[in-house]
Amino acid sequence: MGRLPEKLRSAYEDLKSGLRAPRRTQVWKSVFRVKHARTDTRSRALAVVSNVFLHLHPARINRDAVRYSYTWGMGGITFFVFLVLLFTGVLLMFYYHPVRIQAYRDILYLEHDVPFGRLLRNMHRWAGHLMVITLWLHMLRVVLTGSYKKPREFNWCIGVCLLVLTLLLSFTGYLLPDDQLGFWAVTVGTNMARATPLVGHEGPLGPQMGMTPYNDIRFALLGGSIVDSAALLRAYIWHCIGIPVIASIFMVVHFWRVRKDGGISGPAPVIPEHEANPAVNAR
Repeated sequence: MGRLPEKLRSAYEDLKSGLRAPRRTQVWKSVFRVKHARTDTRSRALAVVSNVFLHLHPARINRDAVRYSYTWGMGGITFFVFLVLLFTGVLLMFYYHPVRIQAYRDILYLEHDVPFGRLLRNMHRWAGHLMVITLWLHMLRVVLTGSYKKPREFNWCIGVCLLVLTLLLSFTGYLLPDDQLGFWAVTVGTNMARATPLVGHEGPLGPQMGMTPYNDIRFALLGGSIVDSAALLRAYIWHCIGIPVIASIFMVVHFWRVRKDGGISGPAPVIPEHEANPAVNAR
């Protein structure tokens, strides 16, 4: 029994020293196996490539490529808005049933009875609009700066796929309130799908492929020939599970390719005079 206080005292001293200098503890060393010293280029690069979080960023970057006046920060803002959509969307799922009539009642209940329900729904709706806007601005910046050129052609194609998925997220979310706006928006959109080449019964080569009003792409999207309960359920599954999962995979590939393609493309680096002429500075 006399040894117990000594062990407690020793553990307390170890804890206190660990709180004072956490980088000297074994817990810190087991997580960060390489010191993040900035003494030389090699040690900094080793610290980056040995850490899964730091490895998302290149060891070296063009200092002029990260200016907000150049990038506008639209890629990061778009990803942040996507996270807001995920968070608010999961909360909205607690109050929603993808069933005709009941879905509209859930929206009314959410807006008038649930605490901060109207705020939650408006955050999700306006974040969806904002994501489309920021994504367009991000792609405009990429075009204006020529960031789609070699060696970033593949990542540009990934970005175009993400744009299409974002528009599909907005389209499938239209029907979920089960109101007149959503009903007619989906009606018009799916009627346009009838003219899709090869897979639409009114599109080029559609009849030759055996497409009819009961087996074409419109029928597959709606789960029938009219906008009904099956269409609401399919829109809900695509909006809440299918498209977000696919978009997340494409985002991971997109971020990885940014890292592998040498980071964010930028203008020719501006080298300060004292770095360009070290001999002059030494005088």
